[in-house]
Amino acid sequence: MSSPTTIAAFDFDETLTRRDTVVPFLRLMASRRRIGAGVAMRGVRTFQALARRDRHLLRSVATEVVFSGRPIADVERLADDYGVSIADGLLRDDTAARLAWHRERGHLVVIVSASYEQYVHVVGDRLGVDGVVATRLEVTDDRCTGRLDGPNCRGPEKVRRLDEWMAGRGLRRDDVTLWAYGDSAGDRELLEWADHPVWVTEPLASVAP
Repeated sequence: MSSPTTIAAFDFDETLTRRDTVVPFLRLMASRRRIGAGVAMRGVRTFQALARRDRHLLRSVATEVVFSGRPIADVERLADDYGVSIADGLLRDDTAARLAWHRERGHLVVIVSASYEQYVHVVGDRLGVDGVVATRLEVTDDRCTGRLDGPNCRGPEKVRRLDEWMAGRGLRRDDVTLWAYGDSAGDRELLEWADHPVWVTEPLASVAP
């Protein structure tokens, strides 16, 4: 019997990176004034999102304000530069080293993130990962509609999307040994699904697990 495939799934913000990357990307796409005015115009939805701590609704509001009507080519152009800046100066040394450790052993490495896929793909390419599963923008006729394409990729959605990614490679959960790295409540379901969960709440002690 062949040995099972090993997959290492990494959260992105504050697991692979030293800080949040979503808010700076939104500010790169639109001025603070435009974001503030747009959120204020959607006051009821924003209030509901904050009151319920509904991150999907809050992300939906922000996406509508910032991306609605934008050509996807413009978004991708800015995302390319932004992703390079993250890869060059914002990655955590310890988790990047752990990711490299998995790659050196022939494990499949996937970034599973609630951040926008446009720039996470850029970072993933620089790190040589096998896949990126992240929050998607809905695009019609080469323009962003202002809606998400599917749910915000956090919590249970991380598990669903990673399972979908594995299925696309002909793998079932029972076929793999799964490592998962995360730092927040949005990663809990993913880590609970893993054989080897690693909570990145402080610097990893060493490269080798």
